[in-house]
Amino acid sequence: MNTFHSTASHFAIVSAALIFGAACASSQQHPQPAASHTLNLTVVKPETVGFSSERLERLHALIQSEIDKKQLAGAVTILARHGKVVEYRTYGQRDLATATPITRDTIFRDYSMTKPVTGVAMMILYEEGKWQPSDPIAKYVPEFAHLKVFKGMDADGKMILVDPDHAPTMRELMTHTAGFGYGMGKTPVDAMYHDQKVMQSGTLQEMIDKLATIPLFYQPGKGWLYSASMDIQGYIVEKLSGQSLPDFMRDHIYTPLGMRDAGFYVPADKRQRFATLYNANPQGELVPGEPGDYAKQPTMASGGGGMVSTAEDYYRFAQMLANGGELDGKRVLAPSTVQLMTSEHMPDSLLTGEFGIGMSVIRPGFAWGYDCAVIFDPPAANLSDGKGTFFWDGAAGTWFFVDPTNDIVFVAMIQRRSSPDNHPLEYRAHAVVDQALVDPSK
Repeated sequence: MNTFHSTASHFAIVSAALIFGAACASSQQHPQPAASHTLNLTVVKPETVGFSSERLERLHALIQSEIDKKQLAGAVTILARHGKVVEYRTYGQRDLATATPITRDTIFRDYSMTKPVTGVAMMILYEEGKWQPSDPIAKYVPEFAHLKVFKGMDADGKMILVDPDHAPTMRELMTHTAGFGYGMGKTPVDAMYHDQKVMQSGTLQEMIDKLATIPLFYQPGKGWLYSASMDIQGYIVEKLSGQSLPDFMRDHIYTPLGMRDAGFYVPADKRQRFATLYNANPQGELVPGEPGDYAKQPTMASGGGGMVSTAEDYYRFAQMLANGGELDGKRVLAPSTVQLMTSEHMPDSLLTGEFGIGMSVIRPGFAWGYDCAVIFDPPAANLSDGKGTFFWDGAAGTWFFVDPTNDIVFVAMIQRRSSPDNHPLEYRAHAVVDQALVDPSK
């Protein structure tokens, strides 16, 4: 994936912009949820909630055309409005070699769609008073107390390291603006991530210990870089809760929401439902990819990309957020906490188009909330989504979005990794869903 990063403006300007951004976020209006929401997966006629059945055929054609062109093996999609499911479709095959069809209970690799789930775990702990956005990260990760910032190379080819202008904060950790990375670029700092195998660490503590020795890519708050921030959050969840990340998510998210197949591995009795992973070869053809093990609970559970789930599991999670934190009488978060998480939290000085990953470019109207992207001004972002739409996606092409203005939830699960970017289909699907809503008043 392509990553954009550069040096931002003076710290005083950033500080002012942070204050302004917080004020804007607090003023963003989300619809007030009803007291209780009972999930019903019975598919209703689209017209009952304002969609056009005829226009939704464009969504079916879009997905099926990718399969017909052999760009996808299969897909599962769920579309709902006002908590009523109007589409729950399966397409294509779980495994091409055996011609096994995709089924509703197919299990997919969520990859970076794990990030919003980790965000909810963090917000649960926020509601317990265990952290604040303005807190230094080092308050919870003392190993980060002496982080340095990379400032180029000297004449002898040695790294120039300086102190941070301020200690990176939890807010910056939640928005990819703290200065961490993934090691996906070609800078000397990227090389350190690669050489130390940060993301291949045996445990979260080992990952933290490695990161403590690697400088930040930029001054905190002065750039944006897709990063290991959500993996660091997973470590913080473990420290603050006293549970492993998988156990915390099981007890506080999966079980209450009825996410029966969600987790960080696929048990033996479910392996037959696990989708085969595909990559694109240089000719653009689908070939089996490196599947990963997923056979047992990992010793380093990745809050940034380790989950698996069915489409229905993830729909339950997304619908909970659309409902203001509650599903089937089980409240995970308060409405105000969901609004905090899904509001934009970036200073205007970073909304320049210089930062982003793949097609998700930080720009006017498009920024980052806590562990999810937020479309806070659709016309400015040149998008048709409703104001306040939040979303994210995964490396195997999965994606979801919640549009609180129009009360729409959409989840799509596919199984195709490619590079440099895998998400043109995602953005086209946003537009195709939006155009099918012909009577938003219903």
